[in-house]
Amino acid sequence: MFFLQSTNLNTTYVVYFGTFGMLLLAVGLIVFVVFHQRKVIYFQLKMRNMQEEHQRLMLQATLNSQEEERQRLAADLHDDAGPLLATVRLYLNENLVHQDQATQLQSIYNAKQIVDDTIQLIRNISHSLIPPTLKNFGLESAMVDLVQKINGTGMINASCRFHDYKRRLKIDQELSTFRVLQELVNNILKHSRSSFLHITQNKNENYVYLRIHHDGEGLTQSEYEKMRDTPTGLGLKNIDSRIRILNGKLFFEKDSTNTYYKITLELPIDALE
Repeated sequence: MFFLQSTNLNTTYVVYFGTFGMLLLAVGLIVFVVFHQRKVIYFQLKMRNMQEEHQRLMLQATLNSQEEERQRLAADLHDDAGPLLATVRLYLNENLVHQDQATQLQSIYNAKQIVDDTIQLIRNISHSLIPPTLKNFGLESAMVDLVQKINGTGMINASCRFHDYKRRLKIDQELSTFRVLQELVNNILKHSRSSFLHITQNKNENYVYLRIHHDGEGLTQSEYEKMRDTPTGLGLKNIDSRIRILNGKLFFEKDSTNTYYKITLELPIDALE
């Protein structure tokens, strides 16, 4: 009888302790799940805030770039075209009709020369916005023209080869791509101290690739991303904002032989016409 009571008592304790242990385990799991969910939510909010901040920086970089371009155009027109047109006005003032014929002809000739200079100035400004070679003949011709100008300086040996560009990029994307490549090349010329620069193009079924190779001082992908996200990295932010519009990607890497750097611009195949 005593043995049965002892056994029942032990069983009761086991049940009680087992139940208590299960409750503790359940509470522990609930607490873990709650804290884990809070941690996930906090992480998601932090990532969302970082993405929003990155987008804000990209938008600000784009707006700054556009504003700088407007200011440059305004300065060119004010400083260069303004004085030329003011001079034309002096030649063609109301007193011209009271001058002798020889003076009138000379004034008209001088005014015509200045008008021609003004037209050329405006043409140069428009070319800086959309290079005529790019507009008329496409990205390959524009890059070849850029390379020829670089070689003309005698500072660096530059070359360019497009392997498969029978179908051009769409015109707005072609201009953005040219600006990205132009900015990258300018950065190389200013900062890398390279002796050669080589631009290539090829594609596969899914992507178009444009690559710049150089043997100077360059960036790796992590260095690029770090510099891009700094307040002073306006040029890199402009590049990144253009690439986002293109739905493309940009990769910086150093060759395995450590002899040169390679920058790859990857664009989706549907960017082609």
